[in-house]
Amino acid sequence: MVYTMEGHALKHAVEEMLFHLLPTITLTRVDAVEDGDWCRSILTETDGQAQAKAIVCLDGMVRESVRSASVAGLQPLDYKRTVTELVKTTVYDAVVPALQQPPVWGSLTGVRPAKLARGLIERGMSRGETAEYLREHFHVSPARTALTIRAAATAMELDRAIGPDDISLYVGIPFCPSRCYYCSFVSSTTAQSGHLIEPYLDTLCREIEETAALVREAGKRVQSVYIGGGTPTTLDEKQLARLLAVLEKSFDFSALREYTVEAGRPDTITPEKLAALRAAGVGRVSINPQSMEDAVLAAIGRRHSAQDVLCAYQEARRAGFDAINMDVIAGLTGDTADSFARTIDTLIGLAPENITVHTLAIKRGADLTDKAAASAQRDTVSRMLDGAAQALQTAGYGPYYLYRQKFTAGGFENVGWCKPDTECFYNVTMMEELQTILSLGAGGVSKRVERATGWIGRTNNPKYPLEYIRAADRLADGKRKLLFPKQ
Repeated sequence: MVYTMEGHALKHAVEEMLFHLLPTITLTRVDAVEDGDWCRSILTETDGQAQAKAIVCLDGMVRESVRSASVAGLQPLDYKRTVTELVKTTVYDAVVPALQQPPVWGSLTGVRPAKLARGLIERGMSRGETAEYLREHFHVSPARTALTIRAAATAMELDRAIGPDDISLYVGIPFCPSRCYYCSFVSSTTAQSGHLIEPYLDTLCREIEETAALVREAGKRVQSVYIGGGTPTTLDEKQLARLLAVLEKSFDFSALREYTVEAGRPDTITPEKLAALRAAGVGRVSINPQSMEDAVLAAIGRRHSAQDVLCAYQEARRAGFDAINMDVIAGLTGDTADSFARTIDTLIGLAPENITVHTLAIKRGADLTDKAAASAQRDTVSRMLDGAAQALQTAGYGPYYLYRQKFTAGGFENVGWCKPDTECFYNVTMMEELQTILSLGAGGVSKRVERATGWIGRTNNPKYPLEYIRAADRLADGKRKLLFPKQ
């Protein structure tokens, strides 16, 4: 499909909406459209009134949409937001009539729909008015609107517990015993990069000590710690104990309300590692089966069975963990709506405090065959997610946070479900960008959140373990700039 932009340069807005609605297309920007499928996006402004028009030709049928809004007196950021929304929604309006069914998220393409809803509520809308706005203005389905409002309410509740000097920490361990075929995270298998684990840990411990010194200097206090990956329990029990000891020695954890480790892969969990976590004060762990069907696990590259998941879960309970999360993914190779329902029922039977239901995301840069396969799964994934939502709510779980990714099967979402009062504080604050989060380790993205204004600054660590190790002398520089922006 080709497209043109006339009167604006909002390339990302046009492409994002077209990919959202037509995930299997390839896009090419041209100077003028001719034959075939095409889209013209036009923006004009007269006397403080901006008008966007989209004209789209699909399968020989031409459709047009026009919207306008006042932009008089708007500040630059508000102006850009307004015209961007005009451009995106006109493209949406022109394309949707050609689809068999509209996307459940309507014209929303952002990662954080609950943050949008929370902003509307905080600016004076009631929850009911916000829900109506999401349905009427963005065409979000009633079910996804309800998810969004509940996630926004959770974020607003937890936000009240965050003080002006409170921050959270993320610590990344980018190693796994094997690589799942769908994985897009920065991680290395132990077969490839196991020799880097010790020098990586040396560098990480140094970064922890340097960052802790900056946190003390800035007068910040740590509210939550999340150790993720990769698979942190790829480390052996001595390496884990060393990491946890350096964290405890370096930071003041007297105000800590939550300490989480992604144990993740059941084939990396041992009683000794769980004991090391508990001894360090870790209260939450994730044990992530992704599926409880052995054939599906084999197809995605997992080296464990469903029975291994059950054993790891019981080991975690015996070790004393009273907050356990379990992840599943809808849309995996070989999975069906019925087998996915069995997975959900099995996990509900175990009664973990949290169950996170992800939608498979196609890797960035995937070819058209992969994108077409994901698109074709829309109905199956829809049944998986709707069935899971019904089963979880019947079992007493409620949605507490959600986010979306690009290129998910069917354009759906990821939702964290929890029993009452067992929300993962870090997950909410990170996804809703409620507070500053300092990320340690390879691929870490630290964010400074100015709570009064909503301004967010970022700094990135080197992406891969070897690059990270080689950058040991520079790792604290970006965090110093975040914590002391005026120096």
